[in-house]
Amino acid sequence: MNRILLTFILFFTTLTSHASELETLFEEEWQYRLQTNPMMARGMGEPVEKLTLPDMTLESLAAHARFYEAMLEKLNAIDTKSLTTEAMVNYQIFRDQVSNQIAEFNFGMYQIPFNSDSGFYSALARAQNNFNFETIEEYQQYLQLLESWPDYVKQQMTHMQMGLDRGFTQPQAILSTLPERVYSYITDDIGESVFYRPFKRFPDAISAADKQRLEQQAKSVITNSVNAGYQSLGDFFKEVYIPNAKTSIGASDLPQGRAFYENRIRHYTTLDMTADEIHQIGLNEVARIRSEMESIIKKTEFDGTFAEFLQFLRTDPRFYAKTEEQLLEKASRIAKRADAALPAFFKHLPRTPYGVEPVPKELAPNYTTGRYVRASRNGKRPGYYWVNTYALDKRPLYELEALSLHEAVPGHHLQIALNQELDNLPNFRQFSYLSAFGEGWGLYSEWLGIEMGFYQDPYSDFGRLTYEMWRAVRLVVDTGMHAMGWSREKALAYLADNTALSLHNVRTEIDRYISWPGQALSYKIGELTIKRLRADAEKQLGNAFDIRDFHDVVLRHGAVPLNVLEQNVANYISDTLNQSDK
Repeated sequence: MNRILLTFILFFTTLTSHASELETLFEEEWQYRLQTNPMMARGMGEPVEKLTLPDMTLESLAAHARFYEAMLEKLNAIDTKSLTTEAMVNYQIFRDQVSNQIAEFNFGMYQIPFNSDSGFYSALARAQNNFNFETIEEYQQYLQLLESWPDYVKQQMTHMQMGLDRGFTQPQAILSTLPERVYSYITDDIGESVFYRPFKRFPDAISAADKQRLEQQAKSVITNSVNAGYQSLGDFFKEVYIPNAKTSIGASDLPQGRAFYENRIRHYTTLDMTADEIHQIGLNEVARIRSEMESIIKKTEFDGTFAEFLQFLRTDPRFYAKTEEQLLEKASRIAKRADAALPAFFKHLPRTPYGVEPVPKELAPNYTTGRYVRASRNGKRPGYYWVNTYALDKRPLYELEALSLHEAVPGHHLQIALNQELDNLPNFRQFSYLSAFGEGWGLYSEWLGIEMGFYQDPYSDFGRLTYEMWRAVRLVVDTGMHAMGWSREKALAYLADNTALSLHNVRTEIDRYISWPGQALSYKIGELTIKRLRADAEKQLGNAFDIRDFHDVVLRHGAVPLNVLEQNVANYISDTLNQSDK
């Protein structure tokens, strides 16, 4: 046989062998996820004999960590030099996810299973969204899930007590309303319980006798399992957790605190950056954006200081909706206008639709101003852009365009729905979220709104800038609190002084950053990367630059680490230049 041909065959065989080995690991890990999380398995359309919440005992978590340690050893044994570029990207993302599972266990993150606005206690109320409630079996499975709640709560309380014993807790400063939030899920009138909602609407195929039986079962389960679990959890937070929680706010004050925060920076930014570097980038961005905000104030001919202009925006009734429905209608109108503008900027649009709904009332008081909820895998539930309608005098309309572009389109819905529809990606990539990419894209989408014809009103444009400033300030306050000893009061003042966010939102956001170290860094770091890459492409390609092609390059590979995104854009620039030379 020709030596060159033999060499090629051996090379191709080796390449195929390693790629196949890697895909086997992907499938092994995916099946492990389904096996250990019955709710996830059910959501993926897999048969589940008994639907319960995941086993959260320490023994189970330790076994979980051992599984990922063994998986990491298998990954390390693969010769990555023989992988294709696409396989190497999958390898890198998968390895990062596996390493993160191990790190989270080793740091003891299971001992803090909640943040300032939500957690395992609020997730149960949303579980019904994963059911269609078309058959008796589905109702029975939902009741099985609710019945497993008390044991799940006990397991979580055991872990939180471990955290208390070693000083690994959320800080007291953000916990005052937590018992009240937990108790809010308890109702004396079971018919009004959020968990009883599915039993108020039965399909016609279910007989009257079965309806009555299911209703009685639901009332019993909600009384004896759901309410009882929430009562014990609320009592634990009130009587045990809060009095003994740590009084400092910084992650660096936790056991292994500095290493923990460095790990969170790497996890959420996908880059090797220090807290000092990020802090300085934040300060530079705050100064730049502040200058642009001052220019807009001059255009409005407002007679007063920057602080007085912020106070004017926070208090003038013209900037606030009078009813919840009015706020939702305005958000829906903005989202629909954005839908119409998409074809001029994007070559591919998702098939999956999205709706606009209020944040659930049980979450709203301590929830962020808006959020995207992804569509179900089976296609029966669309994506949702949630708008917080709680405290309307704290939800300024001048921020609504930026919020809608970020959470709906061209932001989270467009990016996440396209990601879910990429059939060439392995499961772990279709249904995972890289914060630096996703949140960076969301913030970039706010800025893209300028080209899409939004922000024609100076106050709305100021709202866009106050949202960008908000994300720049995050770089400063997150690193300030978690690495540099900033107090909560200093962080609150810094965010309030530099943005037009309502003071309610300022408090809600700072508490979120305290409770979720590092996550707030992903937005601005991701956005700056995307904008820099676009500027590079525009400069190098000149007239050959096409905004639709650029966006296609960013999105068609799915969510990727920022260094992989840089390589994808570099390849696009090179390929385009080569085509222009022909």
